Amino acid sequence: MKPPARRGTGRPRAGRLLYGVSLAAALVVPVAVPAQAAPVTRTPAADGPKGQELPGMPTALDPRAEAVACTPASKEQAEKQDWSRQRLDLDRLHRHTTGSGVTVALISTGVDPGAEGLDGRVTAQGQAADDCVGQGTFLAGLIAGTGGPTPRLAGVAPGAKVLALRGTDRRGQPDPALVTAAVRAATTAEADVIAVAVALPRKDTALTRAVAEARKAGAVVVASATPEPPSRGSADEIPSRTYWPAGEPGVLAVADMLPAGARPDGALPTGGIDLAAPGAGVVSGGPRGKGHYLGGGVAVATAYTAGAAAAVRATHPEASADAVTRRLTATAYPADLPQLDAYAAVTTVLGDTGAPVGGAERAAEPVTVRNTSDTDRATGRAVLFVLLGSAGVGSLLWAGFALTRARARGWRPAGAGTPDQG
Repeated sequence: MKPPARRGTGRPRAGRLLYGVSLAAALVVPVAVPAQAAPVTRTPAADGPKGQELPGMPTALDPRAEAVACTPASKEQAEKQDWSRQRLDLDRLHRHTTGSGVTVALISTGVDPGAEGLDGRVTAQGQAADDCVGQGTFLAGLIAGTGGPTPRLAGVAPGAKVLALRGTDRRGQPDPALVTAAVRAATTAEADVIAVAVALPRKDTALTRAVAEARKAGAVVVASATPEPPSRGSADEIPSRTYWPAGEPGVLAVADMLPAGARPDGALPTGGIDLAAPGAGVVSGGPRGKGHYLGGGVAVATAYTAGAAAAVRATHPEASADAVTRRLTATAYPADLPQLDAYAAVTTVLGDTGAPVGGAERAAEPVTVRNTSDTDRATGRAVLFVLLGSAGVGSLLWAGFALTRARARGWRPAGAGTPDQG
């Protein structure tokens, strides 16, 4: 059975970033942190409070630096629950499920098995226990962290287990061979959900085969719809294209969104986005110390969606991987880019057509979102400032990218067919 139609639109020292409970103008973290300290950036909140500064979590380290300097430990503890957890209604979700019994394979920069809130539930293969960048551990906290001494900062499925796999080099640069090997390892380990938190610019035959095998084995595969935007130049200059493995049939392609539901200014254009999830101003832990960081980007949204998939699998163990995917998309908030609703995905009763039955209960809207178009534009300016101040790593990463569109994937038109539901 084919999946439903896709909708979409086209360190040395970390910088210190600002967040608040009602943060409607949230900061997206730069692609990479250069050898020099990133600038302190203050982003305006919609409701006016100053909020709290936290170190920023990079998505990669400077590939040009002669020596690798890992992201340092944060000395700051978050004082409040961030908007993303409120938007996903995690407090109420956890009264239904914590994802216990489910394993999520996370393909990223690695995960520290002893990180705060993850101890005892992380298995790291190969070099994956060495998370120099820190992003993989940050993402694991969003998927399955307990929050440690701060339970309200728990992940979506704090009872799930994490299989950490490296899909990048030690500096966080994606590698097709590593991603392919990681997908195969996740399949061999019988992971219930596979989260690919990187995106590759070219289709790879070996990766295509590995993803197909993972889906045949019953895994829900969730992947970042795009890489992070380049740190130099404009994303508007990059034509819309498909990225991989998000472009493979049956893979749930995820994009990041701001509190108002829009993609961040400068986000890379692509079609075929299945879901948008919080991807700015998000709080989680790291591999060193017990402090918190502020992060964002497409990988963050991917982690949240993978956690939601784990919650659905725990609640509906009889559901097939395709049925889990359909449940996540059918219960999403309707918008130009459907917005992930983790609570509704777990609790909604679906009919034979896959649509919610009757007056399905939606997740509460805990964040008061007024007309935030002005603050979203302010966010774009803040993001641009940070990106221009970074080392221009993205421009190196984009060298040699093909500018032609990838061929369209064979998705059916919206509304076609009535696939069975789990």
